[in-house]
Amino acid sequence: MPTTGHCLCRDLTYEFEGDPLWVAYCHCESCRRHTSSALATFVGVSSKQFRYTHGTPATYTSSPGVTRSFCGKCGSPMSFAGSRFPGEIHLYIGTLTDPAVFIPTSHVHVTERLPWFDVRDALPRHDHSGSSSRD
Repeated sequence: MPTTGHCLCRDLTYEFEGDPLWVAYCHCESCRRHTSSALATFVGVSSKQFRYTHGTPATYTSSPGVTRSFCGKCGSPMSFAGSRFPGEIHLYIGTLTDPAVFIPTSHVHVTERLPWFDVRDALPRHDHSGSSSRD
């Protein structure tokens, strides 16, 4: 059974097959600004396993090689795609129909973490993102 998701107004819906490649919290400034929150939580999936089932997202090139998608109707941020991560799409966990089904396993870009925000967990923390930690 595929994992499904949608924007706030449900003008965009999607699904992906199989397990995610990873799930992580991102503390970078760009992700904070795209979501207007203290951090973003992503579910990374293979682009081959992913498809929009309704609607077409609007996109924004936030920096060279980075495309962020969102709903053109309600404005919900939907995904991140970057040339550093070919063959992957990074979905905002809040867009999943059931965001509780996948649990984050790390934090990335912790050097950009807001000083007043502290997640008190024992998950690995990475200064940047890469093949073992994302976004």
